[in-house]
Amino acid sequence: MTQTLEPGDAVLADTQPPGGTKTAPLGAVIAAVGIPMFMVTLDNLVVTNALPVIKTELGASLSDLQWFINAYTLSFASLLLTASALGDRIGRRRVFLAGIAVFVAASAACALATEPWMLILARAIQGAGGAAVMPLSLTLLAAAVPARMRSAAIGIWGGLAGLGVAVGPVVGGAVVDGLNWQWIFWLNVPIGLLALPFAARVLAESRGTARRLDLIGLVLSAGGVLALVWGVIHGADDGWTAPRVLTALLGGGALLVAFVVWERYVTDPMLPLRMFASRGLSLSYLVSFGFSAGVFGAIFLLAQFFQVVQGYSPLESGIRTMPWTMVPMVVAPLAGLVVDRVGPRVLIATGQVLLAVSLAWMASITSTDVAYVAFVAPFVLGGIGMGLTFAPSSTIVMASASPADQGMASGINSTVREVGVAMGIAVLASVFASHGSYTDPQAYVDGLVPAVWVGAALVAVAAVVAAFLPRHTRQSV
Repeated sequence: MTQTLEPGDAVLADTQPPGGTKTAPLGAVIAAVGIPMFMVTLDNLVVTNALPVIKTELGASLSDLQWFINAYTLSFASLLLTASALGDRIGRRRVFLAGIAVFVAASAACALATEPWMLILARAIQGAGGAAVMPLSLTLLAAAVPARMRSAAIGIWGGLAGLGVAVGPVVGGAVVDGLNWQWIFWLNVPIGLLALPFAARVLAESRGTARRLDLIGLVLSAGGVLALVWGVIHGADDGWTAPRVLTALLGGGALLVAFVVWERYVTDPMLPLRMFASRGLSLSYLVSFGFSAGVFGAIFLLAQFFQVVQGYSPLESGIRTMPWTMVPMVVAPLAGLVVDRVGPRVLIATGQVLLAVSLAWMASITSTDVAYVAFVAPFVLGGIGMGLTFAPSSTIVMASASPADQGMASGINSTVREVGVAMGIAVLASVFASHGSYTDPQAYVDGLVPAVWVGAALVAVAAVVAAFLPRHTRQSV
């Protein structure tokens, strides 16, 4: 049964009196979905900025550093669609709250890690919690607001994601400098413990079309992506023709082919191939992959540049990235407000062009003695590009799917984006390892420059694809 809500209101969860339906202000709903999502977003760049310190204190290798990020992103990506399916089946609010609890517990485990493998394992569990938080936060928000307010609400949601990106490096740097790296994970505990009862109070339960869990699809897809990423990570060190690398790459490809075949014939697929019949969905997924691979693969290495090459502290490094990371917080909400007027294609394509130019600019000026001021303009340009991408990408996904499929569409988009992050880090770090190392500043720059050029090329391809997105979308009423 469809409930009609007034602008600014959302159904209050589990508190409907016999005589009517209580409502919660839109601001409370945005906070209930946005704070946990902010916590998950914050965690990515907080960790990235702390990598040089973690490398030293845990004696981690370059491969370990990649797995500190990719254990999270691969677990996140692998379980997103399953979490969305669980939400459709047993309740999105219920799965969302469970995700917050798992994320908080795993954050504590990360803080207690004393060996690289312990941190990698805890990060994988953290990713499982995040998989239930990120896509369902958007689905719960979209279900709680009228269609005419949806773009603005998604814009605010995107701004909160931008805030997580913006303050992540600074918060991480301040915590590492003032306390120790473990506190970048301890911070999640009080945030999560406060967000959990608040979300339980404010959010309404919602469900999609109930379907059986596709566990075989989960194993095939997760195994395939994991094998491919493992092969790319170890290819630079072991050699691309090494038996275990070739086995991982070929095996991963075979598993993904088997996954597509399985999804074609299974009754309740984890990834319905019919979703790709929509031009808006299929092209937006390609853009998300290229954008994530190029940008976040480059961020993985650029975030360490000021510490490894120029000797700044984590906090000093985080402050220096603020012209890049703060801008999306401002641009994303504005993009959400104008996306229905100008169309998502213009905003997303423009954003990808600006990002490609930004990364190419940074690659062309990077050296061991480059002045910081030279990075300010490309940082700002990149921040504008990210801000123009976040909200319009979410809008086109939600608008291109039917109401019953919005949870699945959001889950696929997040999956593609996180797989892009993992593949981007693996590919760009492999390029880095083939040309440079951590041994001295010049060696780091020698690896960084070609890697960032590859990132710029990936985003440029995403810009070309974005030019073919639908010009306008029609919001579901």
